[in-house]
Amino acid sequence: MKSESENMMIPCFDFCKGGMGLLEEGSEEWKEMSKNVREACESHGCFFLKCDDIIPKSLFEEMFNTMKALFDLPEETKQKHVSPKPYRGYTGKNTFIPLCEGFGIDDIPLLDAAEAFTDLVWPQGNPLFCETLKTMTSKMVELNFLVLKMIVEGYGLPQHYISKAENMKSSSFAKLIKYKVSESNTESEIVLPAHTDNSTLTILCQKDVQGLQALSKTDKWIDLEIPRNGFVVLVGDTLKAWSNGRLHAVTHRVMLREKERYAFGVFVMPKEEMNIEVPDELVDNQIHPLRYRAFNYGDYFNNYYVPNAVDALELCAGI
Repeated sequence: MKSESENMMIPCFDFCKGGMGLLEEGSEEWKEMSKNVREACESHGCFFLKCDDIIPKSLFEEMFNTMKALFDLPEETKQKHVSPKPYRGYTGKNTFIPLCEGFGIDDIPLLDAAEAFTDLVWPQGNPLFCETLKTMTSKMVELNFLVLKMIVEGYGLPQHYISKAENMKSSSFAKLIKYKVSESNTESEIVLPAHTDNSTLTILCQKDVQGLQALSKTDKWIDLEIPRNGFVVLVGDTLKAWSNGRLHAVTHRVMLREKERYAFGVFVMPKEEMNIEVPDELVDNQIHPLRYRAFNYGDYFNNYYVPNAVDALELCAGI
């Protein structure tokens, strides 16, 4: 299925300076890291990330300890969390992904969403989980924006594109996920089918058990072995389109054998009313002709979830 050398190709970056905080924007270290991040997103559509100065081990441990208690709640309690958007409420016993159970929560850093969710499933209150969820999500959104700024730097784009990059993460979506294995399972099985994300960027972390795989550009499935107390960063469809196809939206899936897996992801994306447009600087009629016309994110999002539909990005923006 994979070779060790292919798995080793996925780079792991550290945005922190060993107890001295984040790399300083504009420094030579920052510029070099920006180049490396851009190249990883072009070549693989993903990379691993460590940032212990920003998200300490204790925060990871508290996040996943409480997640287990959340999924152990009675089914009728979990089903109270609903949303009109696909996969934004509680998803359990889904016929399409029967071994995947999850809670989706919009815009935790911006609103009182963490409190509302916590009070819904724990009417007696759970202030520790509420604060952990809010802190973890906020820091992961911060890391998403840092990656976007590095991509702008990595392409040598003018600074006003920073605000455009900020628009591409003006909304966020946190997902708490439990992947189960069937009782009769003795071999690896797909518990989340292959897909690309409808986000700009996705950052994922997990509790101990691996299972995430990415499809390489040579059509081989590669195990993404996320470092302990670290992350994997995935390029989504929106960033692929904005970069004129230079950045690779990586197809990924989850396969498990015997052990259940807990994961937490934060997806950043534009608000639905926003339009996405390729910067002129990323269009070159010789090597990089325009591949994606300007499109409305909400139109793309609505087409993304249409069953058996053609590729939503190509439908809404392809030339």
